[in-house]
Amino acid sequence: MNLQAGLGYICLLCFSFVSTAKGDLQLLSFQPKTLYQYHYTLDVRLDHTSTPSLQGAWLRAEALVQLCSLWRDQDREELLQVQVRDLKAQHEPEEESQDGTRGPPAEIALSQESQAELQQPVFISWSSGKVKAAYGNEAESILISNLKRGITSLLQLQPHAGTAVEEDVSGSCQVTYTVSNHSITKTKDLLSCVKPNSGFTSINRIFGLKWQPTSRSQYTVKDNLLQSVLAEESHMVSLALKSTTGIKISSRQQLQLASRPIPGPAEVTARSLKDALAGMKGQHQPLGMASLPFRRVCTHCPSLRAYLKAFDSQRVKMDTSKAATTWQFQRFIQMLHSAKKRDVLQLLRTAPKEMLPFVVEAAVASQSVASLAALSDFLDFSKMPSSLLEKFLYAAAFSPRPSGQLLHLVLDKLDGKQLAPEVQETGILAMGSLVGKLCHQKLCGLQEVERGVETILRGLRDAEEESKMVIYLLALGNAVLPKTIPILLDHAEEGPTMVAIAAISALQRFPAQHISRKVKQAMRRIFHEKRKSYEKTCRLAAAEILLDKEPLPMDVINILLAANELETEMATFLLLKVQSSLYAHHHYPARKIMKDIMGDPRINNYNFFSKAGISSSFSGPLTVTQDLLSTFGLDLLFSEGGFLRKSVSDFSLLSHGQRLHAAQVTIEAQGMDSTLGENVLEGKEEPELMAGMSAIFFDVQLRPIIFFQGYTDLMAKILLSSGEPTSVVKGNLLLMDHHELIPLQSGFQVAIKLQGSLGLDISADMDVSIWEQELKTSINARGSLAIDFQAELDTPFLQATLRSQTEAETSVQFDTMLRFSSSPVLMCLQLREEQVPYREIFTVSKSAGSQSSTTQKARQGTMPGKEFALHQANSKVCNLLLAAEE
Repeated sequence: MNLQAGLGYICLLCFSFVSTAKGDLQLLSFQPKTLYQYHYTLDVRLDHTSTPSLQGAWLRAEALVQLCSLWRDQDREELLQVQVRDLKAQHEPEEESQDGTRGPPAEIALSQESQAELQQPVFISWSSGKVKAAYGNEAESILISNLKRGITSLLQLQPHAGTAVEEDVSGSCQVTYTVSNHSITKTKDLLSCVKPNSGFTSINRIFGLKWQPTSRSQYTVKDNLLQSVLAEESHMVSLALKSTTGIKISSRQQLQLASRPIPGPAEVTARSLKDALAGMKGQHQPLGMASLPFRRVCTHCPSLRAYLKAFDSQRVKMDTSKAATTWQFQRFIQMLHSAKKRDVLQLLRTAPKEMLPFVVEAAVASQSVASLAALSDFLDFSKMPSSLLEKFLYAAAFSPRPSGQLLHLVLDKLDGKQLAPEVQETGILAMGSLVGKLCHQKLCGLQEVERGVETILRGLRDAEEESKMVIYLLALGNAVLPKTIPILLDHAEEGPTMVAIAAISALQRFPAQHISRKVKQAMRRIFHEKRKSYEKTCRLAAAEILLDKEPLPMDVINILLAANELETEMATFLLLKVQSSLYAHHHYPARKIMKDIMGDPRINNYNFFSKAGISSSFSGPLTVTQDLLSTFGLDLLFSEGGFLRKSVSDFSLLSHGQRLHAAQVTIEAQGMDSTLGENVLEGKEEPELMAGMSAIFFDVQLRPIIFFQGYTDLMAKILLSSGEPTSVVKGNLLLMDHHELIPLQSGFQVAIKLQGSLGLDISADMDVSIWEQELKTSINARGSLAIDFQAELDTPFLQATLRSQTEAETSVQFDTMLRFSSSPVLMCLQLREEQVPYREIFTVSKSAGSQSSTTQKARQGTMPGKEFALHQANSKVCNLLLAAEE
């Protein structure tokens, strides 16, 4: 028997040696009847990343953590009691001495209620480092309960190397362990954490935030006993568009065995963990490991009820291009978030006529239940002016994160009513935008979404007029639903010219991964006219899909070969489109393919690229920062007679792999050749005289505008013209809407809030002079941007808020002048930006006990205006035409 015991002991030693060689430690445990005391320290700091001179918020806490094992079973599962005692908290003093240094930390007085709750024990089911469950008092305040979760999460570890999914105060996260001697290192992937959803964000990530977290914990274990823990984490949270505006969060926890263990309470005799808990004093309900969400009660937020009392003296100035109006827009949204329906309805009914569109936009942007209910009661689509109804519909279409209730409201207001054509068309396009955004949020299964899709498809099936079919197809472009691609392909190949162009433009809105082999085959048939002939703009649109959406070398070569057989202007446009891809640094796959093809001398030669047309296609960067690339592209297609057929101006934003069509304005004109006495090419049908405009803003297709249709309409509008430009978009948009809770390892949370609004006033004008044979177009965009970025730290001892406010005003003018009296036609393009005034305000607010303080720093400046040099040939023509104008 002794021999067997000796062999067993030798085997145990060998196993221990092998485990140590592999880097594993022995199983952890706490001895019964023993009280372990750990010294606990916590440091949390928040700082602005762009203003290091502005002192942030800092909190330090110290406590004694007592731990003892009260029960264990044969499988080594233990019931541990964890108790926090003598907690003291400090924060950084506000006052600076004369030499610029700060005094000692200021003590924070804890309330008796907080002290009592802190000393209530929490119980955990623990097995050799793994916290399996926690039990405590559910009635405790959330902040105290979360602090205890942070302490118990420090006991979550494993004594061997490897990767696992653990649940702790951060949620359910992937962690990686490495083991060396007496040390265990745990690295937590905070981006992998799954936690209760307690926030929201804008659908387009360009208008969201970047979050870069790190978490690392160092454990020291000796003689199966946990000696110390050092847990450090950091979070960098910044604007996706401007990473220099952000918040840095640093958190550090330390648990250090304070002294040798002392005698503790006796073990509990019980058959099970449940029985052991039942024998403890008080109520001990199961507690989730993840921290509970906490929402701060805002005591200084604007109240709609208070605003209504002083309504006459607080009317909003309505210049949407000014930052003051945009800040007021955000203030209204905040008021409406917490307002009651009767107050919102009173505001809508008593607002003056010039202010009512502003209030409607704010009510839609807030998306509170009360605001949507008030809008439902207030909006009468059979009586109200079309301009106000369009304002409501566009506000819904531009919503950064629409709800099913908002789509439900739009559907109800449009259902079965005889509406003005412009309201009906705007409503259909808004419906498509809402459907697409809800599906992007993985809410395609909502009854409202299914109803919206069916409404659009049924309208498309029943439409008899081409103009109505175009609207429904553009709505499908706003929705970007892959299941509608077959429908779009059918209309692209079989529909009349207007319908086919609308279907192809809708297909252009889809990401490259949805442009399948079947789609490309259809585009090839349209471009190469395999089944029937197509109008040139239709063919070019099909070619653009083949060139822009992960192009195949075969398609590029075939398009280049076909260009030799095309009319001069169409061929020139296509060839320049291919060449511009060589310089599209943001479109690397296409650029590489084009570069490889252009390396073939059989393709890249004078015979291919010597077309003498005046059509053009080019794109280039406007602004380049570490976070953002803004590009400007301009496509100009002329008829063979030298008259502008189509122009497309595109402003795009690219940031961290995301792309957004900030603005795309298309102006089309046809029938100018025959009107001005030019001969129409033989075999071609003479088109009707027409000019119109179509625009996409922030990935939302707007209702197309017809300048004139037919010679009679043209003459009437020339004679009756007021000289005023046509308003394309005017109003306030909520672009950024983000709320997120970041749980810290300590159990505390930082609430991140972001709101960004844009006041926009875009107008367009087209002046046709038949007598002087000139065409002038002008697009004027004035706007103001206001961004409010906040980080709120809430603890039982200190509340801190770091806030960054940014505002800017800008004006961009894009003018086109064409003179047909000369041959070739002379064309001048001018893109200029006025000077941009901006201001940034950084604020740090702290409240501890009965004391509070606020510090602030600001900076402002003006970026000079500039005129963008588009290309050298354009500059020469502009000098010539502008000199003749003087």
